[in-house]
Amino acid sequence: MGTDSTFLQSVNKMYERAASILELSPGLTEQIRECASVYEVSFPVRIRGEYRVFRGWRVNHSEHILPVKGGIRYAPTVNRHEVEALATLMTFKCSVIDVPFGGAKGGLAIDPCEYSVEELKTITVAFTGELAKREYIHPAINVPAPDMGTSEREMAWMADTYRLLNPDNIDAVACVTGKPIAMGGVEGRTEATGRGVQYGLQEFFRNADELESLGLTAGLKDKRIIVQGLGNVGYHASKFLEEEDGALIIGIVEVDGGIYNENGLDVDAVHRHIRETGGVKGFPGAEFVEDGIQLFARDCDVLIPAATEGQINTDNADHIKAPVIAEAANGPVTYEADMLLRAKGKMIIPDLLLNAGGVTVSYFEWTKNISHMNYGRMDKMITSRRQDVAVRMLESVTGKQVPSAERKALQRYESDELNLVRSGLEDTMYRAFRKVHLLYKTSDKIDDLRTAAYVIAIEKIAQYYQNYSISV
Repeated sequence: MGTDSTFLQSVNKMYERAASILELSPGLTEQIRECASVYEVSFPVRIRGEYRVFRGWRVNHSEHILPVKGGIRYAPTVNRHEVEALATLMTFKCSVIDVPFGGAKGGLAIDPCEYSVEELKTITVAFTGELAKREYIHPAINVPAPDMGTSEREMAWMADTYRLLNPDNIDAVACVTGKPIAMGGVEGRTEATGRGVQYGLQEFFRNADELESLGLTAGLKDKRIIVQGLGNVGYHASKFLEEEDGALIIGIVEVDGGIYNENGLDVDAVHRHIRETGGVKGFPGAEFVEDGIQLFARDCDVLIPAATEGQINTDNADHIKAPVIAEAANGPVTYEADMLLRAKGKMIIPDLLLNAGGVTVSYFEWTKNISHMNYGRMDKMITSRRQDVAVRMLESVTGKQVPSAERKALQRYESDELNLVRSGLEDTMYRAFRKVHLLYKTSDKIDDLRTAAYVIAIEKIAQYYQNYSISV
């Protein structure tokens, strides 16, 4: 990537740029920047008649609020510095969206594709045991979640292992989030990060004056979007933007290349094709580009990097035509590329804000587990009865019957868990975006959304240390 900073260096430089605006004391600046603890563990597992040693990490970036929160990543490229960068982002992400967690992250250097389901379960159980020894998994102290290479399946294994190790802990099920519904998970968690991307873009595309300066009109309908990565985040974001907002997904970049159709791609069909063939090559009715990153240079309204860190760098930033870059992944734009894009007048909606849907709904799941009460259980029937009373009153006053379509529309907004989760996520994303956008528009020291998001997050954490902790 040319002369680009590493992922961790990029995060720290973006932090320092924002911290300098707040003029914090050097000690407090360092306290907020540095990771509180890094746990590295190597452990043996007997696989196929022989012992193999696996290496993993759990990083607590900030313990100003407990529990700390962050996913567990399974990938062969995982390393300490990557996990530190992800944990750092998680701290500021939670702060900017007002979710009361400190930031953490975990990783296991493993290629999940090389192991059977039973082997992965054995490895995950062993890793969980290592984390539990030092309370790097604990419902009140450290709460993992899914990330790249993991899913609700791995979270179920981890939760079950922790529960067996701690049978007297009434809150044991809250030791991880992103679990299956049957094990205490929450409706809407799987889609949450992608749904958060949709909500963030909806809010951004309401700012008609700002959009005009970018050569765009308000609303997402017919906006041309290119997406990198059709994993969990990219798939759900693309699907919702296409089906619910009327956007056109004209390009999709995957590991084997990219596909392009200026009239729009069927996201669900592409997703099925990837599951069946392992890539996008051969998808009918689309132009295939072997070097998928070249699609970054195609004309579009929004570019959504939803894969891994550092994908937009000094090698390709100058070629990007999209006026809006929406960071659905963590750290997809390097610090140097960020500077180049801003100098060209591009609008970057930062990961700190746009990628926060997952941890928001994880918070809902955690509170559900801690309270031992399902969302909607207490008020679903009374809400339904109020709706019935309102319909009968309307029919009595007008003398006309409410059409069945309107009755069904009311039922869609009953107080069931999925509706409540989506409502909470929508409100969280909108409120956070508006605060960040307001600071960006009103501060004469801030000229981008990323710095505005960092400033809001850092200021909250600094106030905590100044008011409640040992002075630095």
